[in-house]
Amino acid sequence: MTAANPLLEAIVRRALAEDLGGRGDITSQAVIPAVSEGRFRIVARQPGVLAGCAAAGETLRQVDASLTTSWLAGDGDRLEAGTAIAEIAGPVRPILAAERVTLNFLGRMSGIATLTARFVDAVEGTGVAIAHTRKTTPGLRALEIAAVLAGGGAPHRFGLDDAVLIKDNHVAIAGGVGEAVRRAHAAVGHMTRIAVEIDRLDQLAEALEAGAESILLDNFTLQDLQRAVEVTAGRAVLEASGSITLENVRATAATGVDVISIGALTHSAANLDIGLDVA
Repeated sequence: MTAANPLLEAIVRRALAEDLGGRGDITSQAVIPAVSEGRFRIVARQPGVLAGCAAAGETLRQVDASLTTSWLAGDGDRLEAGTAIAEIAGPVRPILAAERVTLNFLGRMSGIATLTARFVDAVEGTGVAIAHTRKTTPGLRALEIAAVLAGGGAPHRFGLDDAVLIKDNHVAIAGGVGEAVRRAHAAVGHMTRIAVEIDRLDQLAEALEAGAESILLDNFTLQDLQRAVEVTAGRAVLEASGSITLENVRATAATGVDVISIGALTHSAANLDIGLDVA
């Protein structure tokens, strides 16, 4: 994302309005002379994977376009504790006014990228993709998904209008897996992918017969995942999801599924500790 992205601009504008309120940074206004200029560094306090640079840069731009920001690292870079991420120079008041929102974006998104990278590293060599879900912070989905990608993760659907994903409640109301998939095929064009979630192995044949192109295996045991791979024999993309942890993700990948989707990438990632220091 760049500063020309309207979605990014709007996200940053809301974050700044929340933090600055109507009066701005009254502490800096009271303590720092208006003419003061300085140089600061954004520094990683702990190791991790960097993400959120576009939002951080847009935050600084919106607060004061005269600030000079030199990025020393970018999204996807692996950081050590003490790594300098960026240098900022210019009037001190706007730098301090932008500090918390800038660091919030970097810390939150880098935390997501870091956790994603841990899962990606755990399945290295298996060919399995680690994907996000829609369990994102309201209003921040675009940034959080970008952070997953920075960590080496794979894209899933962005929203409800991307692809058909028939879930358990759809199945219950439609009267079955096959009926739900057939209704979807009748309702959408050939360019729209149709996926269905099943939570029992005995639903797999029905999903395949109805023409599901992707099948989400929800909370399957490792044995049932392996059996699903054998039965499907490449006729659909198989996605494992539910109760996936760093401890069991490698074993899950070893069953032969194509994708593992993990809500925790975005809903449970701890912020990476990133700070702003006087240079």
